[in-house]
Amino acid sequence: MDVLVNRPKTQRGEETLMKICVAAEQVFFEKGYYGASIHDITRLASVASGTFYIYFDGKYNLYKFLLLQYSHEIRKHISKSIRGCKNRREAERMGLKSWLEYIREHKHMYNIIWESLYIDKQLFVDYYANFSKYYVEQLDAAKAKGELIDVDSEVLSYVLMGVSNFIGLNWVLFKDADNFDYVVDEVMKVFDRNIFAPET
Repeated sequence: MDVLVNRPKTQRGEETLMKICVAAEQVFFEKGYYGASIHDITRLASVASGTFYIYFDGKYNLYKFLLLQYSHEIRKHISKSIRGCKNRREAERMGLKSWLEYIREHKHMYNIIWESLYIDKQLFVDYYANFSKYYVEQLDAAKAKGELIDVDSEVLSYVLMGVSNFIGLNWVLFKDADNFDYVVDEVMKVFDRNIFAPET
């Protein structure tokens, strides 16, 4: 990640970097990657245009930096939420609910992440492949404990990511729901019948 950004060495520099990133999220969300300009970003961030280049070589590096930040922040948030879960079923339920709650506060992420498919397909592929790799490790551990049916962990990881993404689209972006207990419980009914071993 550091090759994408020139990391500041002072607190003030970190604050300026954060202002640029926050502004970029808003501009990319409103105008899209191709409609956004560095001038738009620096103007919203209230920094000089030249200041941008202290941190980033260009708009692409900033965009890729944001994607990597999202991946890290989402995994960190979900990992924290499932800490202490007794089994994979509890982890999946808590993970889905925490994802929905997180994306409700960061709706712009959908637009920015999915637009990467049209900016640089490999960015999009890598984004979900990295999530899958992280997921597979957890699923393999759960299978070793007999908590899941015998199914390819990579395939299952994409099934679970697909469920989370489209449940999020419908109940967060489209319906703007503020309580997710019902939909999470309904999803778990599907999971109970199809992915969890009977003894769990």
